[in-house]
Amino acid sequence: MPRHFVCTLLATLGLAGLAHAAPPPKAVAIDPQRYAGKWYEIASLPTPLQRRCVGDVTVEYTVAPQGALHIDNRCRTKHGDVAAMSGLAVPPEQAAGAQYRAEFLQPTPDYWIIGLDSEYRWAVVGSPDRKTLWILSRTPQLPASLLEQARQAARAQGYTLDELRYTPQR
Repeated sequence: MPRHFVCTLLATLGLAGLAHAAPPPKAVAIDPQRYAGKWYEIASLPTPLQRRCVGDVTVEYTVAPQGALHIDNRCRTKHGDVAAMSGLAVPPEQAAGAQYRAEFLQPTPDYWIIGLDSEYRWAVVGSPDRKTLWILSRTPQLPASLLEQARQAARAQGYTLDELRYTPQR
């Protein structure tokens, strides 16, 4: 088999593989002052840190200096206790939209806002590797039509929702 044929075949197969790779999700633009405040977790593809949470998951954002957000996470555990974790999410130098790195966790995960209702009633936050996802709402329950909009925003960004876990809120 001629050498140039093998090289051409390998190059073609490599390019074909790239054609099927999903492009990274895109972070949306936000108004940090409007985004700040309390959000309720409606559903998630949870992280290992969240496995102890059984309900009443909330996150409160406060605008911090230099474009950062202070994050205060809370949830109810199976024993009825409140677990809490707080820290700073900082935009990387070359951030495009609402891209953050959660510097209070190790390893430091990327945390991107990839969907947002025009009236800030819901938000979709995910990792660029599409392994974690949160659907957040300003209220403990999200009407079905708005939940479907949030789910569509996640799907449009290439997230698979088969293992989405819905969060009980009181």
